[in-house]
This record gives sequence, C-alpha cells and structure tokens, in this order.
Amino acid sequence: MADNLDQCSPLLQEILNSLSQSVDEPQTSVSELISFLNSTLDAALSDPENEDAKANAFRALTKVHQFVSSPSLDQVIIEALSFELPMAVSKFGGVSDGCLELVDCTIDCFISMCSPRDMLSILCEALAPPSETIRDSGYIAPLLTGLSKVFLSLQRRHFEQVKVAVPIIVKVLKGRSLELEDEDPEFKNLFDRAMGIANSIRAVCLKLEGVESEKLCALLGLYVVQIMAVVSMNHNVASSQPFVLQLSSFFPFCGLSYLGVITGSDVDKITRAVVGEDEDDYMSCLSDVKCGAPLSVIWGHASDDVVGAAEEDLNSVKDELKDNQTERWQAVGMLKHILASAILPWELKRHAINFLICITDGNISHCDEHNDFSSCMTSVFAALQAVQMIIMYASDTVLRKNAFEAFKRILADIPASQRFDMLKSLIINSNSSSMIAILLDIVKGELHKESCQNVGNDEVPQAKPPTLFWTANVLELVELILKPPEGGPPSFPEDTDKVLSALNLYRFVLITESTGKTNHTGVISRSNLQKAYKGWLLPLRTQVTALMAETRNDYELPLDALCTLNPIELVLYRCIELVEDQLKQQSM
Repeated sequence: MADNLDQCSPLLQEILNSLSQSVDEPQTSVSELISFLNSTLDAALSDPENEDAKANAFRALTKVHQFVSSPSLDQVIIEALSFELPMAVSKFGGVSDGCLELVDCTIDCFISMCSPRDMLSILCEALAPPSETIRDSGYIAPLLTGLSKVFLSLQRRHFEQVKVAVPIIVKVLKGRSLELEDEDPEFKNLFDRAMGIANSIRAVCLKLEGVESEKLCALLGLYVVQIMAVVSMNHNVASSQPFVLQLSSFFPFCGLSYLGVITGSDVDKITRAVVGEDEDDYMSCLSDVKCGAPLSVIWGHASDDVVGAAEEDLNSVKDELKDNQTERWQAVGMLKHILASAILPWELKRHAINFLICITDGNISHCDEHNDFSSCMTSVFAALQAVQMIIMYASDTVLRKNAFEAFKRILADIPASQRFDMLKSLIINSNSSSMIAILLDIVKGELHKESCQNVGNDEVPQAKPPTLFWTANVLELVELILKPPEGGPPSFPEDTDKVLSALNLYRFVLITESTGKTNHTGVISRSNLQKAYKGWLLPLRTQVTALMAETRNDYELPLDALCTLNPIELVLYRCIELVEDQLKQQSM
C-alpha cells in the first residue's frame, strides 16, 4: 500500500499540503481538491476497462481519507471540507468495491467530527443533487449509510429532522431501483442500506419517550410501507422477498396490523400523526404508501414466512373481511393501488386477485342496503376499472378468468340500489368495445335475475313489479351504444362487440316486457318504440346492409369482416320485427 501511495499524484499532495495550511481561507484549496477529484473520476469512468485509472482513483481516495482522518487536522478545515467532499467522494462509489469502502470510511470521518444537524443537511443535499450528478447505487449507498449513522447521533428534534430526510431518501431509492435490471447485484446493496435507515429510526424511537417517540414511530411506519412498495417493483419477486420479510418485522413495532393496512385505517392513523394540517403536500413525497400497505398483506397471502415476520394471523383477517362488508369495501379500494399499477409484476397482481376471491368466497356477509357505500364508491369504482385492465391485458388465461370472477363478486357486493349506476359509469368510462359488451351482458344478467325472482322456473323469465334494474335507464344504455352521444353511427368493426350486446339487451327487454304485459322500462310505449325504430334500428340497418354489400363485392376485404357483421344482422332484423309487431298491435 505504501508503494501505491508514493505513486499518488504530486498535484494532489500539493493541494492537500496547501489545504492543511489555509486555516483562514480554506475555500480556494477545497475547490482545487474537488476539481482534482472530479478529473480523476472522469478518467476512471470514461474507460471502465482501464485498470490504471481505477487504481489512480483508489490511491487518490486513500490519500484523501488519510488526510481527513488525521487527528492534527484543524476543525475549520474539516468543516470547510464537509460541505463539498461527501458528495465528491460519493461519486467514486461506483468505480470499484475498494473505492466504495473508502467512501464509507471518509463519510464516517465527517459524521464523527461534525455536527449531526449539519451532516444531515449535507448528506440530504448530496442525495438530491442536480440531474447531471452521478446517481448510480455506488453513489447513493454510502450517503444512505451516512444518514443512518447521523440519525443515531442527533441530540434533539429527532422527529423533525428525520421527517425532512425521509422524502429525499425514498425518492432516490425509487428512482434508482426502477433503473436497475432484474437480478442486478446493486439491488441488494441498495436495499441493504435502505434497511439500515429503518433500523436506525427504530433505534432512535427506542431512546425517545412520549409524543416524540410516537410521532417518529408513525414516520417509520410510513417509511416501511413506502419501501415495501418500492422493493416490490422489482420483477424478480424472489429478490424482493428477503427485504419484504425484514420490512414486515417492523409492523408490530410500528403498531401496524394487516387489517389496518388492508382497510387503510392504519395508514390514515400514522399519516395524521406525521403530517400537520398545513402540510398536505408532504404525502406527495410518499406517494406509494397506499400501494405498499395492501402489498404487505398480499405478500403475506403469498408467503407464510412473511406472515410470521409480521406476527399476524392472516386467516383471521380474511374472516373479518368476510364478516364486515364495510371493511371489505375498504380493502377492495386499497387493492386498486396494486391492480392499477403499471410497474408492479404480474405475479403480485395474481396474488391480489386471489386474495379478492378469498375474501368474497363462501359465507360472506350479505349485502346490506343500510350500509353507507357512498364513502367507498369512488375507490371501489377505481378498483373495478383496475380489474377490467387485468381482464383485458393479462397474458395468463387463468389470471384473466380469476379476474373476471373477482370482478363479478365485487359488483355483487355493491348494494343493488347503486349497482346499476356503477355498471353505467363503467360503460361510459370504457374505451373497449369488448369490455362494454361484457358489462352489458352483466346488466342483462341482473335483469334476468330480478325477473326470475319468486318464479319457480328460471327458464321462463317474467318482469316483476318495479325493481332496481327494470327502469328506463336500461334504454338509455342501449341508446348510448346504438346512437353514440358524440354523433354519427357506430363504427365497424371496432364497435361490433358492444353493438351486438346492446341489440341483445334491447331484444331481451322487449320480449320480457311484452310477454309479461308490463312496461317498467317504457320499452313498449309507442314513443319509445318509434324512437328505437327510426332513431336506432333503421339507421343501423342501412349502415350494416351497405357494409355487407361492400364486403361481398370487394374481394380484397377480409372474409372475417363479413363474419363479424352476420350476427349483428340477425339480431338487428329480429329487433326490427319485434318493434314492428308491437307498433301494429298498438295501431289495431
């Protein structure tokens, strides 16, 4: 090692000698040192295969570390260096493992000799530098470890100071982790340091008492569930699980329960403890907390080891959700954060769908019209939209099938008085013809179920006295598809599925009402018959006839275009016949 140090640049030695003597005005020498280190770093990074450049970087760091750790160095120079050197040396963390070790040691020197409060600000600033600064894991890791040690050195205002640092930490962790490839060894190093942060915050909590300890413990809980979400974004689930186990072990300490995080009540509780009334934007820095909370339960659903680490009884949680409809709605609303994520791996979404099926399976509490669904309506609607995306885009057939089953169960759990409005909103807000067709089929199924109530033979439906689905709103859905509000006729072949489903729905309603001699929907009133005949069916017949003629005469058009129009033509002509028959009967 001595021989290597003798080869260190004379320029560096000259800068360090000058710096050691410039107690009154050290800034000029500090700037020269930073400039020298940046040049050395550029040489090492510009050619990663150049071992000489790496060796020079290592020797320079060694010399700097020896200089900073010298007991004879004046405190004024140490403090002058502390504002710039931690960031400068951290950039060397990605050059080699040896350099990374020296960076850790150099930052440790400053932590031991400078004010913890000052070092907190310096390290946070280094973590959130201008965009052009190196941001690889080798740069970030020593700064994270430095912060974990600074937390332990803080003497007062622990909660306030850690609270400032946490958003910066989680932003950097998420940004870097999303850049890493699956199975990248940097992933483990990065999150080992992240766990060090959590362990340090817990250690500080244990030293405090009263409200200060409670608030810091709540902040630790937010950090843990945020990191739970970030670590889960790695598509190599096996690489994430060791960290999930560690994070889950913090749940008892933070007072987090599976029931509390899956329903969101614990998240709200710790958020209130951390965030003041005038700090609404603070949680925007922890935007994945509401994804990490339900993820902790889904990880438990996937692994008994995770449940054990959290000291939970997952079966009891599932039973509670089955027995309590309001909590079940809240859980569905929280799970939307997983199901709607474009980043999380499909495997975790599969477990989330399976969990949904579990809590809606068997003897769940029956839908109670007196339960207040309004507070959960928005989140359940968003969850249904997220499940729709899985139904449409998952490559796994079993997952798509299970997602559709979960979708139907969530709908069935909504009070009947609001179920139709939910379906209508899903139809209006969907851009997929196939999905709209599925939703219209569900509406028809609800109509059939209502019409068969108290009827011994389900194969002979009859419309019963006014019910929740048998209203004029059904005709509005049909009109929405057959006469789009944006104007013009439906587009083919894009709208084929939803047009066919709308025609089938109209035919079902018309036959059921006329057979049962009822008119709950108004479908057989003369004005509505004429509206459907002249406004929906005849224009559609003209369009379909023209398209089929064009397809038959143009041999360049694909044959499947004709095949998709055939079912529509058959149902369309049947609807026209039914309407004409009704109009004739009313004219007699």
